[in-house]
Amino acid sequence: MSKTFKGRPVITGKIDKGEAVVSHNGVNTLATFQKTALMHDIPLIGKDYVIGSDQNNPDVFGKNLTGKVLCLPQTIGSTTGGMVIYTIAALNMHPCAMLFSQPIDSLAAAGVILADVWTDNSIVAVDSLGDEFLAAVKDGDKISVSEDGTVTVE
Repeated sequence: MSKTFKGRPVITGKIDKGEAVVSHNGVNTLATFQKTALMHDIPLIGKDYVIGSDQNNPDVFGKNLTGKVLCLPQTIGSTTGGMVIYTIAALNMHPCAMLFSQPIDSLAAAGVILADVWTDNSIVAVDSLGDEFLAAVKDGDKISVSEDGTVTVE
């Protein structure tokens, strides 16, 4: 049975049946993405995808995040967070979407906007989906996103 949620589109785009990776805690973009982004050209270590490297967040640690729909409340951490999101998009190692249960924070907003403007790799972003969204979605669920911010979880 599918569930539908309506959020605010920040970076519009359409996703058909992306695979969910869910974090119930704020995602520290620096701790989660930086290690792989810095090591992207070392064989067998982050060559073509981002593995969550934040050991303080068991929801994403050790999981492939590239091409996934990252479902989270918000991002947390360093002010370099936006630049890290931009960098993984520039390296073509980004999630296809970031879906926020809460209003998007300024660091994530900066990152997805920079990626949208300066790369060919937009990260669809929808915020304000509500706590019910984060409670309903599970790792591996198939998620569709419409340009108007409608998110369907199957």
